Amino acid sequence: GHRLRPDPRRRALLAEQTVGDVLDGLEGAGWLALHSLPLPGGDRVHHLLIGPGGLFAVHALYARRARVRVADPMVAVGRRAAEPLLRRLRAQADRAAYALTAEVRPVLALTEPSGVTLTAAPRGIRVLSAGELPGLARLGGVLKPADVAALHAMARDRRTWEKV
Repeated sequence: GHRLRPDPRRRALLAEQTVGDVLDGLEGAGWLALHSLPLPGGDRVHHLLIGPGGLFAVHALYARRARVRVADPMVAVGRRAAEPLLRRLRAQADRAAYALTAEVRPVLALTEPSGVTLTAAPRGIRVLSAGELPGLARLGGVLKPADVAALHAMARDRRTWEKV
């Protein structure tokens, strides 16, 4: 028989769960993660990471055993057509920054890519594999623990996101 093509939404969910688990693992280092924050208009921030190194809007992208090519703002996974994903990530981070009145930096988190090609370093966006995400926990000197707690409480309040 022939195999059905896997539903891309299942892969996207798997990528989000994988990245979410890694981010949740940073809690002991003073970081807090929020997952799937809805934005008006149907978009959402996959993960918001808040900690001593600042705030990061983390977008999970399924890339298992595929080569990923990044040519700002385009991202291509395997043989699929490139999409202007980095533009969307910057916009989401900007909306989160507006809502929280604090700088939010975008991160593209790739799950299990076979390789990553950057034609040039994308402006203001970190491109990391899920396994490299714990490196963010080494960043510090931006927020004090009280700031982390206050921003986390603000980000958890659904009303924060209604006007962005």
